[in-house]
Amino acid sequence: MLSCQTDSISEEKQITNDLTYNHDLDNNDNFSPDGKWLVYDTRTDDGGIAASARIERVNIETGEKQVLFDIKNNQTWGPGAGAVSYSSKDNAVVFIHGLTNSTEANPYQQWRRTGVIIHDSRPNEPIYMDARDVTFPFTAGALRGGTHRHEWSGDGQWIGFTYNDAILKALEDSTGQKRNLRTIGVSKKIKAVHVDKNEENVSGEWFSALVVRVVPEPAPGSDEISHAAGDSWVGTNGYLAANGQKQIARAFLGTVKDKNGKDVPEVFVVDIPEDITQPGPLGPLEGSKDDFPMPPNGTVQRRLTYTANTSQPGCLGIVRSSPDGKYLAYLAKDEKGISQIFVISPTGGKPQQLTEHDYDVIGNVRWHPDGQHVTYVWKGSITLCKTGTEPFAERIKTLTKPTNPAPTNLVWSHDGGVVAFNRLLKGNDTEPATQQVFACKVEPKSLTEN
Repeated sequence: MLSCQTDSISEEKQITNDLTYNHDLDNNDNFSPDGKWLVYDTRTDDGGIAASARIERVNIETGEKQVLFDIKNNQTWGPGAGAVSYSSKDNAVVFIHGLTNSTEANPYQQWRRTGVIIHDSRPNEPIYMDARDVTFPFTAGALRGGTHRHEWSGDGQWIGFTYNDAILKALEDSTGQKRNLRTIGVSKKIKAVHVDKNEENVSGEWFSALVVRVVPEPAPGSDEISHAAGDSWVGTNGYLAANGQKQIARAFLGTVKDKNGKDVPEVFVVDIPEDITQPGPLGPLEGSKDDFPMPPNGTVQRRLTYTANTSQPGCLGIVRSSPDGKYLAYLAKDEKGISQIFVISPTGGKPQQLTEHDYDVIGNVRWHPDGQHVTYVWKGSITLCKTGTEPFAERIKTLTKPTNPAPTNLVWSHDGGVVAFNRLLKGNDTEPATQQVFACKVEPKSLTEN
């Protein structure tokens, strides 16, 4: 067992020990509701998710492993299963599953995958979440491509994801015009969606819709975007809107063009209506032969940052919300060109710089469940920063010793007592290094001690 003490507040423990394969947390919500298990995939370095045959979980106290899903005879080209997340309400996980008809000639792709749910008590019994219909006429509530990086909402009734469209990818291939754009959607547990059966279509148990509008060529200087990713739910149950009501929303990075036509990622938020079954003014929910499925009625997409107009344009990483939904944390460069963490309200306003490091924050931004601290990786260590107005040096703590490679894929347990992460470990000179799961226990009282 590997352990260390840093700032006298954390003890590091290696949870997985099989150095023959990866145990990849993929920067998702990996803790079970009771905080006893961590879920991960077994992707390979060369094949990625396509080559991941299993979804496993490990007990953080005993090290016991359980296989939740296993694809027999999986190949390097798929189908593949990966990027898994736990629900915070139910003993269930959701993950990417490549299409079952994947072959070497027609392999796993961004636009050839779907979301699958597995309940802990029923391993290898897949529930297909999002429906997929790539045969015209398309079906409202179904999508036409592939979903990715699924994330449950706090109440367990929604799942958010990024998305690529197979119909528009085929159109791009035939015309040479840019159409394979990444965007964002949601599924809601309201009704099943049944589609015509064939090898490419999938019926789903949840109703799905795209909620972010992307276009191939945004007008320079406008709020139009060509790419949407780095997304997460705003708050455990939304944020408090100006009307005093809770609003469910997803925050993300949207790529605009500055006045000179250069791509710049900016922070956006999209407000999502409770009813996603009604088409909006942009077009049908199911889309058309030459355009995306369109957002439901009541969807509102808003830009929050305007770094394109500054000397340090662009935002980075995954936009992460505080549990109460009051603040969104993201990475951007300060006036010196150093990557720092900034926060902004989902209702807009001036961003506030949270960190003041002399060296780049490299990512893995996650809020502690208390909503008063943010963790991230800096100089090879997991670092914790308190929000507030105290001097910066008094607000930060180092949780782990510095290593190279640095830890990745940070995730907090629901009670805030454990932070888990991946480390890349090498077994011997003849075998490649593999991702292993580690964890640190953090006493709540230590968060307020200097």
